[in-house]
Amino acid sequence: MIAKEVIEEFLSSHDLDFDTPNTKTFFITLPGEKKLETHCALILGDHSLTISAFVIRKPDDNAAAVHEWLLKKNSSMYSVAFAINELGDIYLVGRLPLAAVTEQEIDRVIGAVLQYSDSSFDALLEMGFADAIRREWAWRVSRGESLANLAAFEHLIS
Repeated sequence: MIAKEVIEEFLSSHDLDFDTPNTKTFFITLPGEKKLETHCALILGDHSLTISAFVIRKPDDNAAAVHEWLLKKNSSMYSVAFAINELGDIYLVGRLPLAAVTEQEIDRVIGAVLQYSDSSFDALLEMGFADAIRREWAWRVSRGESLANLAAFEHLIS
């Protein structure tokens, strides 16, 4: 089975939300817990499959600490690694030879993308956006808005 068919069959059989804007690209929305959605692209090339998933925008604060944290995480990761684009936004990226595109490998790669994106999300927000979180907290308190989705960052407020 060719790589495109393997990917199509895997995504359909796992009930994942995906779109195919052309014959070589799959845009997948992965549901998470901390990061509610991770948007991942699988792009078929002539010799390899490229994986790219947006994690978080460029940090407002502590960019050097965020980048150091990402580099340390990279050493223990499977199939993808953290990278930044020309704007400083943070992505997970990877590449597989087309011969390695099997249902099991796509499962591992998509699982890795979801795991790394979701498990790193709160730590990255805390390091890179602490001031914005504090401002948002104060704004919500002043308006009587819910703090439910900021609860993980309550320790930054006191």
